[in-house]
Amino acid sequence: MSLWEIVAASIVGIVSVARLTRLLTQDTYPPVAALRARWETWTYAPGHPRRHGWADLATCPYCAAPYLTAIIGAWGWLTHFQTAWWVVNIWLAASYFAAMVVVRDGE
Repeated sequence: MSLWEIVAASIVGIVSVARLTRLLTQDTYPPVAALRARWETWTYAPGHPRRHGWADLATCPYCAAPYLTAIIGAWGWLTHFQTAWWVVNIWLAASYFAAMVVVRDGE
């Protein structure tokens, strides 16, 4: 891998993980909200007044981002950054940039 490819993969990966983290921890998109609720149910510790620590992965971006970064990074590294990795991660990164532009566009 050239230096340019490493830099490009790092930038795309970081923005992709940011979008994925936002999607999984905060967005209200029904399939993801249902997955988040299911995760919280699975990780809830019955008999304890507080949730089990693993439940925070579904709602805390600071907790989820390191794991998502490891998953995206490992996927790229283990597949030698094949085309599928680039397509999925550029799509996630572009959708995040598009959403940020739309939110700041207009009045």
